[in-house]
Amino acid sequence: MSEGIPCLWMRGGTSKAAVFLASDLPGDPAARDDLLLRVMGAPDPRQIDGIGGADPLTSKVAILSASARPGADVDYLFLQVFVDRPLVSDAQGCGNILAAVGPAAIERGLVPALDAETPVRIHMVNTGEVALARIATPGGRVSYEGEARIDGVPGHHAAVPLMFSGLAGSMTGGAMLPTGNAVDVIEGVACTLVDMGMPIVVMDAADLGITGREDRETLDADADLKARVEAIRLAAGPLMNLGDVTDKSVPKMTLVSSPTCGGVISTRSFIPHRCHATIGVFAAVSVAAACVLPEGPAARLAVLPKDGVFRVEHPTGAAEVMLERDADGAITAAGTVRTARKLMDGRVFPSPSAPTRSA
Repeated sequence: MSEGIPCLWMRGGTSKAAVFLASDLPGDPAARDDLLLRVMGAPDPRQIDGIGGADPLTSKVAILSASARPGADVDYLFLQVFVDRPLVSDAQGCGNILAAVGPAAIERGLVPALDAETPVRIHMVNTGEVALARIATPGGRVSYEGEARIDGVPGHHAAVPLMFSGLAGSMTGGAMLPTGNAVDVIEGVACTLVDMGMPIVVMDAADLGITGREDRETLDADADLKARVEAIRLAAGPLMNLGDVTDKSVPKMTLVSSPTCGGVISTRSFIPHRCHATIGVFAAVSVAAACVLPEGPAARLAVLPKDGVFRVEHPTGAAEVMLERDADGAITAAGTVRTARKLMDGRVFPSPSAPTRSA
């Protein structure tokens, strides 16, 4: 590895990731994960000796390869590199980084670019679904310029429309509600355990003694709140068919409250131990799904949209989700619009050894 490893540093939605071709990394998962810890500089709160940004949103990896799956062009494996622990997790997907996969696949020659627009069918290895992304490719080259804006990202960029189907029970056994219930009471708190692309636990913020409008820093500093949320998370894991989630990044914990900015609902998410600056794409889809249930914390607080666009509020704005439902009201597909941008293309040089203690 002394010559470095080819790497694209990409923003996808409101996250950033190092994007690699699978052929450039060790095939053994343990060796690969050790390498990625050293690339990111983890565990270390500043990730000072790596390219990670000292935040879960900027300590992510996407691994791409040509797909042999019918109906897919590229395989996308998402890995979360923990900032403060020597842990690399494939226990979840990432819809924000998904927005960067189409452009990166074209940049790396995995998918040939068409003129004007290139559809890229992405097999999300973590969960098994295939997503369709449409990438702006005027003149047969990826363009990141456009007028699309998303909350949490300054400026405007080319839109990356994403459509998903078959999301129900993506990681929890095939059902949107893994327990079959719209409400389960855990540690005395009414919860909705839902998986529409991301397993999440939805709770009314008021039931945990907060308003749900606190800023990220306030919630991260509330040790009692975080301990209570973690106790619920550990109990919810087995109920959601996820097993022992002590060392997993799922389920995500989502505290909801009434919307304040014209959206459907307001959220504060933990991923899983730090408050999210925004909300993940699949988590937003799962929240939107919880809003249309007949009962539960989200259903009780939600103001359903008249235009069909579910604007899920988060600390820095709102994520827009579109739901398609059949005649019986079951969700059949979901979509959203993200943006992405290439930040750097070059070679990354991993540290000779991972940090052994926090600085």
